[in-house]
Amino acid sequence: MNITIVGTGYVGLVSGTCLADLGHTVHCVDVNEEKVEMMKKGRVPIYEPQLEEVFLRNIRGERLFFTTNLSEAIKVSNVIFLALPTPPGEDGSADLSYVLDVAGQIGELITEYTIVVNKSTVPVGTSEKVKSIMKSKTSIPFDVVSNPEFLREGYAVEDFMNPERVIVGSSSQRAFEVMDRIYLPLTNIGVTLIQMDEKSSELTKYASNSFLATKITFMNEIANYCEKVGADVDKVRMGMGSDERIGNRFLFPGIGYGGSCFPKDVKALIKSGKEVGYNFKILESVEEINIKQKTILVPEIEKYLGNLNGAKIAIWGLAFKENTDDIREASSLEIIEKLLSKGANVIAYDSIAMENVKKVLGNKISYAKNMYECVEDAEALVVVTEWGEFKNPHFDILTKKMKNKAIFDGRNLYNLEELASHGFYYKSIGRKLIK
Repeated sequence: MNITIVGTGYVGLVSGTCLADLGHTVHCVDVNEEKVEMMKKGRVPIYEPQLEEVFLRNIRGERLFFTTNLSEAIKVSNVIFLALPTPPGEDGSADLSYVLDVAGQIGELITEYTIVVNKSTVPVGTSEKVKSIMKSKTSIPFDVVSNPEFLREGYAVEDFMNPERVIVGSSSQRAFEVMDRIYLPLTNIGVTLIQMDEKSSELTKYASNSFLATKITFMNEIANYCEKVGADVDKVRMGMGSDERIGNRFLFPGIGYGGSCFPKDVKALIKSGKEVGYNFKILESVEEINIKQKTILVPEIEKYLGNLNGAKIAIWGLAFKENTDDIREASSLEIIEKLLSKGANVIAYDSIAMENVKKVLGNKISYAKNMYECVEDAEALVVVTEWGEFKNPHFDILTKKMKNKAIFDGRNLYNLEELASHGFYYKSIGRKLIK
């Protein structure tokens, strides 16, 4: 089929590339001319494992194209995916201006039956708003479909090509039949396509992300309680995760969740609830707890050093999670700002996300060439992102380079006994303090 993707951000580029890999001809549209030219030359503007390989394969196969011209793309497609940003406003509500503006443009441009597919994460009722705007612009028949994405950064290509389910929300049997054709290469290998109404589909995405955010936050609360009573959160986690009703995913405690989805979607669902007179008290608590959890190690560092003024603190990891360069809502930024406010000198290392942090923090902090240069003369090391290279460091090198043998681990990467044998002061989350 011929498909247009409007927006080549994270969701749009991954979705467009993978749809092309399913055999469709895909035209990706973006207003950023420099970015479009970059992609035409075969350069991927984001970091995502496996994406470049699939991207280049489909450009060579002449199934993946890029343009700034929405009109030209619509001429060759009757299925248009919207993968546009829906950033949170000051009150937490999702900003739909990009989605609704493009919907209006599409209404003015279509000349035959068209399906507009919302891939963006949007509040309940957005499909109705898109329909209303398009009806005001055209008498050409069209349908609007909700088809939320469930892509994990760092695993997005795998998630698209091997999803646990595909959600399609519509009130049109004709649209369902077209969406079935689009995803046929996946359903033919056993992927379940679940049909529902638009509102239920829109809410499914928010409900899913908010539940996972709640699960993470609950485990962080348990970890904090473990420290108070002397329990081991790793043992508790294994005991809980072995129950199939609970499962072992998203039970790893740490320094809070970040990224482009969980924080934004929790805020938006809270706001959407208030608009209809419903208070999501659980989610309000989740948001409050997560904010505190992000910097929970800073008082521990201060307690260990006594005074952070002038102290050199090393940071391993800047991305909000491994396998991505995304620093949106990253715990690293919160920790660094807190340390700087107390007079600390911060040096950081991340093999992928460092350039993005430089755009935000500039020369407020120093940047290392590698993980071991980062800890030179450091009075404490803070592990923030669970990159593979940080999971098995040479502790003898750390011993030689660091001023103090002190590690504050926000991701529980290391074995307690091993750190004790090397003589480190080791503070993790929900586990015994090693002195």
